[in-house]
Amino acid sequence: MKRVFLGGVLLAAGMISLGQDATVSTLKSDVRSRQIAEDTSFKQGWKKGGLFTLNLAQGSLSNWQGGGDKSSFSAVAFLNLFARFKEGRHAWDNTLDIGYGYINTTSLGNRKSDDRLDLLSKYGYDIGKKWYLTTLFNFRTQFADGFNYEKDAGGAEVKSKTSTFMAPAYMVASVGFDYKPNDHFSVFISPLTERWIIVNDDMLSALGAYGVDPGKKSKNELGAFLSAEFNKDILKNVNYKSRFDAFSNYKSNPQNIDIFWTNVFSMKVNKFLSANIAIDLLYDDDAIAKLQLRQLLGIGFSAKF
Repeated sequence: MKRVFLGGVLLAAGMISLGQDATVSTLKSDVRSRQIAEDTSFKQGWKKGGLFTLNLAQGSLSNWQGGGDKSSFSAVAFLNLFARFKEGRHAWDNTLDIGYGYINTTSLGNRKSDDRLDLLSKYGYDIGKKWYLTTLFNFRTQFADGFNYEKDAGGAEVKSKTSTFMAPAYMVASVGFDYKPNDHFSVFISPLTERWIIVNDDMLSALGAYGVDPGKKSKNELGAFLSAEFNKDILKNVNYKSRFDAFSNYKSNPQNIDIFWTNVFSMKVNKFLSANIAIDLLYDDDAIAKLQLRQLLGIGFSAKF
């Protein structure tokens, strides 16, 4: 896991270098299949907007605890909303990402996949030299049941429940510093972060899933948190967006750093059509002591408002 964390740190360093390279052309930001591209150049007041996308996609999973098949064809819809406020030294950023999809497989037919709700809110006070004293709140869960599919001794494929709404759910409350050298890159650093893992399902709670004590439905952690974001057009009509989160729990095995890393390339075909390549990496040894990988290649309709 240290290799993944080191890779993320090197990526963040590369983001800073790329973000500060004046020779890289600055183009209008676009959107990935599940997130918003918006103009961040506004100076004062509110800016609000959103994006709706409907994608047909081919995807694959590896060790993904949210459930799903190793390969699949899917139809997925996403609604992304943002509201940003800036006045004087005050800055408030809010984003809401809601996704819901169906996966079609040759073995077990249609079933729900890639359902998610992700709310992120940050308030920052400008303390100079592009640094903000910042409070951060993040809530993340899914809507539908997730399953793991395996074959029994007779060769028949069976499923076991691995997740559902609010099982797991993650809440993060943090105080730290946000460095924003430009409009397309930021890195938030906090030495004091509270995180709650919620498993509000009797069966999964009884199993002690996601690190909660068996029979308990929540777990509190205190640790250090880093979150780096990058969103920029790297070529004409090609946008790259990345978010790298790392959390170290002071209370237990602080060397086992939890990683949440999303990477998306979005290629604009025309006003309403885009192609997207998304790669998500997740490591949480409370869930599974393996690197989880999700890859998605899709093309679909998008409408910005």
